[in-house]
Amino acid sequence: MRRDLPLLDHPELTLIECPAWLEYRVDNPRFLPDGPNGSEATVAFFWLDAFVPLVIATLWPLPSRSPGTLACLFVLLAIYLYARCTQVLWESVVILPSLGLQLETHRGPPRIPLFVSRRFIPLSTLQDFIINEGLHGWDVRYYLAAIQQSRTGAVSLEVAYENLLPRFPVLLEVYYAVHEKLLNNGSNTDVHDEYHE
Repeated sequence: MRRDLPLLDHPELTLIECPAWLEYRVDNPRFLPDGPNGSEATVAFFWLDAFVPLVIATLWPLPSRSPGTLACLFVLLAIYLYARCTQVLWESVVILPSLGLQLETHRGPPRIPLFVSRRFIPLSTLQDFIINEGLHGWDVRYYLAAIQQSRTGAVSLEVAYENLLPRFPVLLEVYYAVHEKLLNNGSNTDVHDEYHE
């Protein structure tokens, strides 16, 4: 297995290459050690994690007088734990040549993935892999989408990196790789030319 940073300007993109598959992983920039506020954000989370038990220990004598305070304390703790355990750590597009694509989202506290959601798109149902643009408020965002057609003829879009929405150069790199490995049977010169003209 080989790890590589294909775009030096975008350290959030990592290429993990094995003989059987390629994974294009986009890390959450908040948790990158050399990313924007990466190490400060991670240290801030650990300070917050240390502060929460201190607050609970301070407030613990109060619930003995009021069961409502105890319930409120447990609800706040549950909300805090839910927020910590469901944040997106990284998202991946895994290219499985001759099989299809797998879109993954990993969630959990920093550096500890607890939950993984995977969506597999077989090559037989993959119609195209596109870069599309959408409006978000007053902002235009680019995103990758796999066009999938079921056996009944229903067409659906599966969005890659839907939570992190990386920048256009990252999307373009993944777009080229998917077209090269899956859709163009190794000849992607026409794919590169259509964006560079």
